Amino acid sequence: MNTSLAIKPIHNEYCGQVINLILNIQQVEFGLSITINQQPDLLDIDANYHLGGGCFWGAFVNDELVGTIALINTGHHSGCIRKMFVKKEFRGKEWGTAQKLLDVLLQYCRSLKITHIQLGTVAPLKAAHRFYERNGFQQIDKKELPAHFPLMLTDTMFFELHLSES
Repeated sequence: MNTSLAIKPIHNEYCGQVINLILNIQQVEFGLSITINQQPDLLDIDANYHLGGGCFWGAFVNDELVGTIALINTGHHSGCIRKMFVKKEFRGKEWGTAQKLLDVLLQYCRSLKITHIQLGTVAPLKAAHRFYERNGFQQIDKKELPAHFPLMLTDTMFFELHLSES
């Protein structure tokens, strides 16, 4: 049985699988009271991510969606990370799923000359905060976000990374 991890851009045909993965992590694992109605971007991945020059990637093991990450190209050489979620069984150094997803996104950003990346998250996701910090992100106040950052009402913490232009 092949158990390799593959990361590829995904589109609207994966909306159902993406929604199931993300809602399960948000609601069941972390007990967050967030619904699909609060994240309608997941109902149309193509329009909300790909159309504006961003991308939405899925991590797959044996054709099973086990992780996601997305980038909104906000212009101004900036991007916004959204929807970084990894199924519990595929987290950690053994799989390296989160790191591989982030590496693909950062490579994509460099190819588009995106040098400023921001993201919003929530306080209970402490392992995610540590992951971002290990990857060079710094926590910032909401008031430090650029005007073009697409705020989500549920986000309470914000991080930023400056990529070199080389």
